[in-house]
Amino acid sequence: MMTDGILSQLKKASAAEEFFALLGVEYDEKIINVARLHILRRMRQYLAGEELTGAPDPDIALRCKATLERAYADFVTSSPIEQRVFKVLKDAAAPQPNKHPALVQLGSLE
Repeated sequence: MMTDGILSQLKKASAAEEFFALLGVEYDEKIINVARLHILRRMRQYLAGEELTGAPDPDIALRCKATLERAYADFVTSSPIEQRVFKVLKDAAAPQPNKHPALVQLGSLE
């Protein structure tokens, strides 16, 4: 019998594979090898919208499993670059301000 709740077990996990194993989510190793941190970060983002306080542990486990499945699904058909979970990737896609002045035709100067 487990004495730790699922959240306590997840906090102790140190690899993405452990999260998948604890929550009983199947995965393709190729996807995990490319997007492990992105998937866990997305799971965290999804869990931030969940109210887990006071919920029974089996309900928490089901909600965590659903958020991990949802986060994983984001990366099955899309790449980390396309999903832009981390700030560095978001910043890379943000429109850059025009650092050069507009060109002026010499003929228009009189």
